[in-house]
Amino acid sequence: MGILLLLIALIFEVAFAIYCVRTKQNHTKLKNWIRIGIFIVFVILTLSSVIVWSFRWFMLAILLFLLALKGTVSLIRNKTTIRKYKTSSIVWKSILMILAFVFALAPAVVFPQHQSPKVTGKYEVATATYTYEDKNRMEEFTDMGKNRLVNVEFWYPEKADGTYPLVVFSHGGYGIKASNTSTYTELASHGYVVVSIDHTYHSFYTRSEDGTVALINTDYNREINNLNKEGFYTREEEFSLIQKWMKLRTDDMNFVLDTILQKAKSDKDPVYQHIDTEKIGVFGHSMGGAASVWLGRERNDIRAVVNIDAPFFSELGYNKEMGDFTASSEDYTTPLLNIYSDDVWNQLDNNSTYAANKLNNEHFKDAYTVHFQGAKHLSLTDLPLFSPILANVLQAGKAEIDPYYCVETENELILRFFDYELKGIGDFSPEETY
Repeated sequence: MGILLLLIALIFEVAFAIYCVRTKQNHTKLKNWIRIGIFIVFVILTLSSVIVWSFRWFMLAILLFLLALKGTVSLIRNKTTIRKYKTSSIVWKSILMILAFVFALAPAVVFPQHQSPKVTGKYEVATATYTYEDKNRMEEFTDMGKNRLVNVEFWYPEKADGTYPLVVFSHGGYGIKASNTSTYTELASHGYVVVSIDHTYHSFYTRSEDGTVALINTDYNREINNLNKEGFYTREEEFSLIQKWMKLRTDDMNFVLDTILQKAKSDKDPVYQHIDTEKIGVFGHSMGGAASVWLGRERNDIRAVVNIDAPFFSELGYNKEMGDFTASSEDYTTPLLNIYSDDVWNQLDNNSTYAANKLNNEHFKDAYTVHFQGAKHLSLTDLPLFSPILANVLQAGKAEIDPYYCVETENELILRFFDYELKGIGDFSPEETY
């Protein structure tokens, strides 16, 4: 829709400029009526939900309103004096107007209006956001001497009775807590309480209840970028960074889980009263998936783990003599589902970062593993739906897999896995490749 409107705006501006040049007239009155008409059409399209109002249309609405207002004032004043025609003036005004439309429609182009993935459960889904303060940890990314704040958002069955399994999500390295919203909504619609964590300063952007905004930490961002450069760090340095990142992630997840379990005992908020504290799962994408596997190793109350496109960092050690990573020799007993894109699948056998992920690792013999052929790393999030352009830039190209097929199939697999492991319903025998 954004690209279509931009093309229409560009065609109109160029065509009207050509018309003025050919007739050697400004046609100011006609242009004013057209501006007013365009704004009215925009309002009608918005009210009829052809254009679904959101942040992406805000700048365009302001631009169209100002143009319509200017045109209305000009028509009311009904100037009798006719401006002298100048070709250069027509051309420059058209160029400026084209630039204005490009700027105003940029959000709609980068974040296009799109259809949401299907939701198949019977429950209406409600959401709630909270900021938890960890009084046992100081914020390590700032020098303000304050306790660490962790923002969370819940998706849960609205107007439902009883209690439901709790599943906790951790986003990827540059992610945000909303990165897999379609998955949370699908789970909640089937009777789950889902909480997604913004790992403050690991998250690209997070806002606390008091309005405080925290952006991704520049040092952490630089470390991530450098890690993706071949040979920038030694394997020993990489191992040290992994340990540091995973400690913050798992500390956040442990803190959030413990806080929720405590609130479920006494807090009358319906979010907490819907939680079955005996049925807990964790899942995450990329670095969040690695942290989820780590938590599944550490905690006895976690009954299921979903790892989306991540190395098993908890299962890696560093061998100084080899100068490389080695895999743990301890069995992993928590039920585990691995979901891989091509980006990770193609590295399982030739990158020691995935030494523990290898399909022949006997210590994970009971884990389920599926591969989405043609998918890239971000295909396993909602980003390719929310912003195809941004996803393609970040992952250096467009994925071959259909984004709706990928996300909806992934959501179905995660739901069936948690149903089987946490609710004891159905069966779970996934295909190896999708």
